[in-house]
Parts: sequence; structure tokens; C-alpha cells
Amino acid sequence: MLARTQNITFEGAAGPIDCALDLPMSAPRGWALVLHPHPLHGGARDNKIVTTIARACVQHGLAALRPNFRGVGASAGEFDAAVGETSDMELLLRQFGQAYPELSQGKWVLAGFSFGTSVAAQLYSVLAEQSQKVPDALLLFGSAVERFRFRTVEVPADTFLVHGEADEVVPLSESMEFARAHGLPMVVVPDASHFFHGKLIALKQLLQLRLAAV
Repeated sequence: MLARTQNITFEGAAGPIDCALDLPMSAPRGWALVLHPHPLHGGARDNKIVTTIARACVQHGLAALRPNFRGVGASAGEFDAAVGETSDMELLLRQFGQAYPELSQGKWVLAGFSFGTSVAAQLYSVLAEQSQKVPDALLLFGSAVERFRFRTVEVPADTFLVHGEADEVVPLSESMEFARAHGLPMVVVPDASHFFHGKLIALKQLLQLRLAAV
């Protein structure tokens, strides 16, 4: 259950990044950065998959930060095919650590849905390459990493990869190729579409099991 949601703003390379921060009832033990789907196809921080992920994180004692990418809501700039968006998230991480040191020192989860998975995976790769603090868990739903990849991607062996069997946007075979290339196991939700219509409860249950290990 949410205690409250705060609207906060950080500064990206193209200008303000409009964010919502969901806070749990008790003192948070860490935080989650949850990234939304394609901005040019209606993707925004209030997407139902994004909010489902955020609520599950909050239930596990994590504050959940949901930024709007460039050109969405009050966020400045224009869609940049994950390049500018990844840069923006790097800047956001630094500012978040300064604004919320007590959260940034705790557990950290990085999650993405669809287009958001590409930003998340490449952000993880940048942090690892620069020997910065990487997330305690990387969660990718409806993975579209390769569609917007602009750099080498390295993800941890325990990456949580979930895909719908009947995904009509990113075919299961495409996500399977990504999993195979990185030696990752993948959870396939039977009959689920890209937006997991009618499968959100199952999706949340899977996520809660993973979060219990964080």
C-alpha cells in the first residue's frame, strides 16, 4: 500500500525529467527505478505494467521512482532511441543519490518494460563499465533491448527476464535470442500479450517472488 506519491524533477541533458516517487508506509529500505515503454507509442510512467512493478516494489519496502522519458508529460526534449534517455538516467542517478542519500545507500532495483528494458540494460552496462554501483536486481519485462541497442550490453547472470508467449509487439523468439546470447533463463507467461492483458496478477506474483530475494 502506498503512503504517498511525490512529484519531483531532475535535470537531464535535454532539460527537466518529470518523475513520480512512490513511497511505502514504513521507512524504505532502498529504491527502484522503473522505466516505461516507447514514448512515441503512448508509453509513460503511468503505464499499467510500470505501475504494477512500482506497487510490487513498494510492497517490498522500496521507494519506486517512475520518470517520464524525453517528450513525455513535463519532461523536456524529444525521443532519442535510447541514447539520450540512457544519458538522462545516468544524470538522474547522480542527482537522486544527492537528494535521497538514505535511499541510494540501500537496496537498488532497476526495472524496465519494453523500450524501457533497452534503457535499463544499457544503463546497467554503463555503470558496470565505469565501476559504479550497479543495481541489486535487473528486471526486464517484454524485453526489447536489441531494438534500441547502441552499445555493448552486459547484464548480470541473475537478470529477471519475463516475456509473454503471445507477445505481438516483441515476438517471443526475439527475447529468446537475447536470453540465449547472454546465457539467461527466461520466464514465459502462457498466452500473455505484450501488455500482459489479463495476466497482471500472475506478473505481479512472479515479481514478488523475485523481489523477496533482494
